[in-house]
Amino acid sequence: MFIWKTFFTTFLLVFFAELGDKTQLSTMLLAAHNESYFSVFLGAALALILNTIIGVYLGSIISKTVPIYYIHIGGGMAFIILGILLITQKF
Repeated sequence: MFIWKTFFTTFLLVFFAELGDKTQLSTMLLAAHNESYFSVFLGAALALILNTIIGVYLGSIISKTVPIYYIHIGGGMAFIILGILLITQKF
């Protein structure tokens, strides 16, 4: 079943999370250095689609065995750790 609220929530969350991140900046750099904008677009779009497929698949598997509370805790901890690594330039 398609749920519009989930669709729009996911779209907005991913859109704003990806806005100005390293992926977008890397794609801008590649587009600036290549004449084939379509090749850059297609490569970046397919990479994001594949990452999303992997995330949705693994999320559906994990959510069947791990309670959502622990998934939230793990996700929050991962974001904090990545933030610290990025701030300290270790990542």
